[in-house]
Amino acid sequence: MSLYIYNTLTRRKEEFKPLVEGRVGIYVCGPTVYGHSHIGHAKSYVSFDVIVRYLRYLGYKTLYVQNITDVGHLTDDADEGEDKIEKQSKKDRIHPMQVVEMYTRSYFEDMDALGIVRPDISPRATGHIIEQIEIVQALMKKGFAYEKNNSVYFDVTKFKEYGKLSRRPLDEMEAGARVEVNPEKKHPADFALWKKAEAGHIMQWQSPWGMGFPGWHLECSAMSMKYLGVPPNGGIDIHGGGMENQFPHHECEIAQSECATGEQFVKYWIHNNMVTVGGQKMGKSLGNVINLKDAFKKYSPLVVRFFILQSHYRSTLDFTDEALEGAAKGLEKLFNTVRNVRAEVLKMQKNDGELKIEDGSFIDLVGFKKAFFEAMDDDFNTPQAIGILFDLNREVNTILASSKTDIKILQDVDALYNELGGMVLGIMPAHVEAQSSTGVSQNDLIQFIIELRTEARTQKLWAMSDKIRDGLAKLGIIIEDKKDGTSWRRSG
Repeated sequence: MSLYIYNTLTRRKEEFKPLVEGRVGIYVCGPTVYGHSHIGHAKSYVSFDVIVRYLRYLGYKTLYVQNITDVGHLTDDADEGEDKIEKQSKKDRIHPMQVVEMYTRSYFEDMDALGIVRPDISPRATGHIIEQIEIVQALMKKGFAYEKNNSVYFDVTKFKEYGKLSRRPLDEMEAGARVEVNPEKKHPADFALWKKAEAGHIMQWQSPWGMGFPGWHLECSAMSMKYLGVPPNGGIDIHGGGMENQFPHHECEIAQSECATGEQFVKYWIHNNMVTVGGQKMGKSLGNVINLKDAFKKYSPLVVRFFILQSHYRSTLDFTDEALEGAAKGLEKLFNTVRNVRAEVLKMQKNDGELKIEDGSFIDLVGFKKAFFEAMDDDFNTPQAIGILFDLNREVNTILASSKTDIKILQDVDALYNELGGMVLGIMPAHVEAQSSTGVSQNDLIQFIIELRTEARTQKLWAMSDKIRDGLAKLGIIIEDKKDGTSWRRSG
């Protein structure tokens, strides 16, 4: 069976055929780094992590580019308002690039905790100002852009396909639907390629149009095409991002990129759906944004990852304590079976690999693997793929209970868990957490010890605090005290 992907551009599933045989270029819109990552970021980047993992598993040489937006993303997500990073820098009374560095580190900490494989290239918008200016110049030369009061705008009326991704006809776009229409624009839907820097604006660069900064949409076009190229010698096979970015962000990327190069910008567009909290859309205005660092205090990052993958990337994900607790129990069932398999293998190895072959010991591992990949080939259907793992779990538990098996079968079962649950889904670590007899995981125990240490620090019991820290370090647990709390990780 071939891999089929739902292409937002065509609104249908299509057989995946990369631009260059055997190679895949994928670009995913990265975070704007002005705050800690939240569960919405996790939904998006876990989803695309599995997509990249699966493409590589299938044998494609995959170049994964995910940017860092460190300038130009304004507070209304279009062309008006303050730069989100500069706004945060004023609030914190620090330089904008301090904001960028702090939250970029925080972002990668959270992504690492979730088991997300880092992108091959993580370019920053501020490091690609020259490339962005060159695109603007090309668009002006071709008549697709115009300058007004030291800002440059894209003329959407010149691109007849504007709206083809979001299916929004230009003549139906309402002027000033969110903010007052900028009088500098020829058409209300025109978008900024380059913005004039007003007095006091810190993040600005010299350009042919004066001091200014790039538009948010322009950044992704410049960075994606720089590293992935354009047809016929390259190109972007897959461009991903959140569903909320279809318009205006991705729509504008298409317009400026295709007009600048004369080539199709992206072959397959993939969009993940949003996160809700208790049935409500997550948003700062509602006060229900859940930062990952807070979520990790209650649930292990692996449970959060498993929870996300139980929902299809194109489906809405509703975050509730009940749902996370259910995910934790489900993941523990998988882990428990793997622990039992490995324990049985060790026991049999100590007995010189004594074979215990009896009728009924056979497991159709090939069939399970085939069903798993049929699910993944159907637009990366991780919920169905996880369901296949639970089907495997039930059969493995049956033979473990009956002792009708042999060491080779158990070793093959363990390898299959690692292959499907580990390499592809990223939910099965090489070392599965042991549990106490009460069912408490090591993660829970470590978190409890850290809370005791925090209490000791509060009471200024520094010797006790240091003893706990050093004791955990000897056990391979590294703790780090930060302004927003104490985090931990395993050494190595």
